[in-house]
Amino acid sequence: MTTPADSPGGGTTSGGARLKLLAVTACPTGIAHTYMAAEKLQQAAARLGVDMKVETQGSIGAENVLADNDVREADGIIIAADKEVDRERFAGKRVLSTGVADGIHRPEELIERVRSAPVQPGTAAGPVGGGGGGGKERSLAYKALMNGVSYMIPFVVVGGLLIAVSLALGGHATAEGYVIPEGTFWAHVNAIGGIGFQLMIPILSGYIAYAIGDRPALVPGMIGGFIANTGALYGSKAGAGFIGAIVTGFLAGYLVLWIRKVKVPKPVRPIMPIIVIPIVATTTLGLFFVYVIGKPISWVFENLTSWLSGMTGSSAVLLGAILGLMIAFDMGGPVNKTAFLFGTGLIASGNHAVMGMCAAAIPVMPLGQGLATLLRRRLYSDQERETGMAALFMGMFGISEGAIPFAAARPAVVIPANMLGGAVAGAIAGAAGVGDHVPHGGPVVAALGAISGWAWFLIAIAAGTVVTALTTNALIDLKARRGAIAAVAPVAAGAGAGTGTGTGAPGPAVLAGVGAGTGTAAAVAMAAAAPAAAAAPAASVAAPATPDVLSGYLTAQTVKTELASGSKEAAIREMAEMLAATGNVRDVDELVRVALAREAQGTTGLGESIAIPHAKTDAVSRPTVGFARSGAGIEWGSLDGTRARLVFMISVPEAAAGDEHLRILALLSRKLMDEDFRERLGSAPDTPAVLEVLREIG
Repeated sequence: MTTPADSPGGGTTSGGARLKLLAVTACPTGIAHTYMAAEKLQQAAARLGVDMKVETQGSIGAENVLADNDVREADGIIIAADKEVDRERFAGKRVLSTGVADGIHRPEELIERVRSAPVQPGTAAGPVGGGGGGGKERSLAYKALMNGVSYMIPFVVVGGLLIAVSLALGGHATAEGYVIPEGTFWAHVNAIGGIGFQLMIPILSGYIAYAIGDRPALVPGMIGGFIANTGALYGSKAGAGFIGAIVTGFLAGYLVLWIRKVKVPKPVRPIMPIIVIPIVATTTLGLFFVYVIGKPISWVFENLTSWLSGMTGSSAVLLGAILGLMIAFDMGGPVNKTAFLFGTGLIASGNHAVMGMCAAAIPVMPLGQGLATLLRRRLYSDQERETGMAALFMGMFGISEGAIPFAAARPAVVIPANMLGGAVAGAIAGAAGVGDHVPHGGPVVAALGAISGWAWFLIAIAAGTVVTALTTNALIDLKARRGAIAAVAPVAAGAGAGTGTGTGAPGPAVLAGVGAGTGTAAAVAMAAAAPAAAAAPAASVAAPATPDVLSGYLTAQTVKTELASGSKEAAIREMAEMLAATGNVRDVDELVRVALAREAQGTTGLGESIAIPHAKTDAVSRPTVGFARSGAGIEWGSLDGTRARLVFMISVPEAAAGDEHLRILALLSRKLMDEDFRERLGSAPDTPAVLEVLREIG
């Protein structure tokens, strides 16, 4: 594909194909500027003959999310944002970063400048992520998994290192295991590290769910992860570990998406994202795990223990390999715990060999994954390489959880590699008759003199580590080659196909409403409603029997064709008093105070002679929206210096301060970027005519 630097003027590349651009817009204080910038960029792209897809990152969450295939085919990316936007996914592409105001006021200039923008450093996204026709759902699932892993890593690293340091400096080997005396300084450090480990599983689950279902999915995801990791809740001696967390994360996320698609009465909508959805999803997921998923986990734990007991007289090599496989499979889950507790239980009876097999396998996973990042650094991101160093340190102290971030990110690659290395380590330890006199593993146990046959013990660990590292890197390479082969056919057959709106460039309906894409269910609902209303001809929108607009929140009572006020403060009070006429305002003074406090955080003057003051307060009993005009204009501190002539005031109670008020802001912000709409709204002669125009919003 021709790079933007080679592109001639107009909306085509040097090869004659239409230029394909992506954009991300984001504003830290709300979503109005986010959507205004998106709309302006799309309009400018349409005028210049450029295909453009815009991802918006507002308070509702990310909408119209850019897929890996979008990035791969793009000639450049514009980031118009006043907050941090992850650029790693744009590695190898020309990226122009600027403020959200430039997206609103200079969109054509940005489209021209991105052609010569610097290339984002890093490894370019190849065919691996989306080859073979990777669809929307697979891309979303992958990104959700990566989101959970990225949030979990700090908990693994901090918890693991604190535990390792406390064991190294304050612990010693005893018959009960490798322990730290209670009440000591290092015991407290160890306990703090243990809290980090306890939190990492709910964090993994919660942020997988969050990436799929946005904020309403965070609570069910985290509580689901905690349940998955607490075996006592479903009659198991071990929790489901990180694998259970992945399951609960995806279940919570998609359950929330499904619930959000259910149509509910208007009065219930405001409380859906903050009360109804989290409670229903959390209760459903929790009970499902306890009664449906938990029972098989408990059964597996009990039956594996019985099965292992029957193998104690068999081949030591075979038993060691099996225990190594089990130790490496789920790192703290029921299979791992079964093998570990089996070995621990035999120490008291004088059989130290079985624990020796387990102890040799325990550090193999973190050591192997850490070694893999050192051997083939180009295969791993900076964060993975840093995590690899921490995993090496944790592995020396027998903390197998150091490998969990790698297994969670690439389960199909890392888990088999871990199991193979664990089996090798366990088999060698079994063949050599290694014995472990304490219920712990890793080289630190040998250093403390708790291992009989310590030389073979270290050889077993080293062999398993090398096997794990080489197998991991080989499988990553194999997956990359398969992805490249799968991508050749579609790329060769139609590299230039789909340059129209099918690639994500917005058509007229999307420009008028909310961009379709992989956003939240609430955004999908908006996208279904707003474009239809905006695209309808004027004759058809005159038909509704009721003059209410914006879900009935704006009525003839809340429209004023001319404000008497000449200042922002006075205008907000005048509009608050107008809203009070509906009976929905309990305290006008409090409503004014909250609205002015919001203005103090940052102006709601959006430019283009528009202002949208808004307040979240229990001074109002239900969402209410007002509209007023000012012929002379009011100084509002707008980004472009224009005086506000079209003013919308949004007031919602705290209980409705979730998606509903953001939905209203999104609809208004996008529609008000339509110059013809603004002109008709400003010139409408009376209240019925104003409502006629406003009805186009939805």
